[in-house]
Amino acid sequence: MNERADVVVLGLGPGGEYVAGALAEAGLDVVGVEAGLVGGACPYWACVPGKMMIRAGNPLAEAGRIPVLAGEADVTADWSKVSGRIRDEAADNENDQVAADRLTAEGGRLVRGTGHLAGPRRVTVGDRTVEARRGVVLATGSRPRIPPVPGLTGTPYWTSRDAMAAEELPTSMIVLGGGAVGVEVAQVFARFRCAVTVIEGQQRLLAQEEPEAGDLAAQALRADGVRVLTGVRARQVAHDGATFTVRLDPDGETLHAERLLVAAGRHADLAAPAVETVGLDPTAAAVPTDGRARAAEGLWAVGDITGRGAFTHVSMYQAEIALRDILGQPGPDADYRALPRVTFTDPEIGAVGLTERQARERGLRVRTSIVPLASSTRGWSHGPGEEGFIKLVEDADRGVLVGATSAGPAGGEVLYGLSVAVHAEVPVDRLRDMMHTCPTFHRTVGAALGALR
Repeated sequence: MNERADVVVLGLGPGGEYVAGALAEAGLDVVGVEAGLVGGACPYWACVPGKMMIRAGNPLAEAGRIPVLAGEADVTADWSKVSGRIRDEAADNENDQVAADRLTAEGGRLVRGTGHLAGPRRVTVGDRTVEARRGVVLATGSRPRIPPVPGLTGTPYWTSRDAMAAEELPTSMIVLGGGAVGVEVAQVFARFRCAVTVIEGQQRLLAQEEPEAGDLAAQALRADGVRVLTGVRARQVAHDGATFTVRLDPDGETLHAERLLVAAGRHADLAAPAVETVGLDPTAAAVPTDGRARAAEGLWAVGDITGRGAFTHVSMYQAEIALRDILGQPGPDADYRALPRVTFTDPEIGAVGLTERQARERGLRVRTSIVPLASSTRGWSHGPGEEGFIKLVEDADRGVLVGATSAGPAGGEVLYGLSVAVHAEVPVDRLRDMMHTCPTFHRTVGAALGALR
């Protein structure tokens, strides 16, 4: 069956769903194609349930930190209540239907099934072919990266999706991967009294961030009873029906746990949507796009598949740009200099722009500073749990910040002002002249500006 539309959106994750609905509201004939859940991973088994789990675990740790509460507060961890609330709030079928109804109410058409590109401005879904007059928006997302560890295939390992859906708390868990997802899930499960070991092949956790951020994450996990092993890799995995066994390189140590979580990152599968039919390389790591989110004539790409970061905010940002381009509206090109990201551990670790190492590798003359939160009035008064810091990275020749890290009890929120500074290239001298509210965690930014060397 052949049909026509103005635009076909292939994949209805956060960015795809948004651009499909907005184009339909603008009066275009839009077909959205989705084989899974409308809205993507974020509301069902990633961002939303993950933060609900973190929220549930934080009071358990806080009650033990504050002397007036320690020994008096009921810190009994009831996993069943947490998992039940997650299932209620992120109910797949119900919310999927709500999202589907929203798209049709906006004027779009929803086609359920796996879609493939079939040449310029053409998408097939089963025996159905849709010709797009204006073009196609490619938003097929990414999937968990499963490392080629001997013995892993065929075992009942978990991905983060399984961890979010767990109705029962395991007694023990091994986490393969010390990136953002790995450390977040490890801390939550540990706070609910699961014995957790994290394995990371790099020399520190959060290897893509500042070394101080990785060190802080390891310190926080160990304080919650997590065993953190860095610079080691899984050599062999086995499962006997009840227990996982993981043998490590390089020392040969053997670990045992009830569950194994694979948190080794995500990757885009470009072969699945058949990008070769529009002249793109199906073996590439990502779809290259220009400043208007264009991947080819009549083809836009948004979200994880572009390789700009597996974050909902990146997908939504790119969706806005693609939307403007399709509608012929003016607006700035994509700008990734101030890409923000947050690891929602306790303490939170927020970062924006370049790390010190990345800035130096680009040949910049760099000045940096790092100031602990505990040196501020708010940090001192906060007491236990105040661990964190502000680190700034300045392009000394231009006198502007090119990167920053805000780690602490509100690291993700403090990051906003630093993101503005990096994005708008506010002169460091101007930032020093600001008044920084007292007593707040972000007042430490003022001290860090004064400490730039």
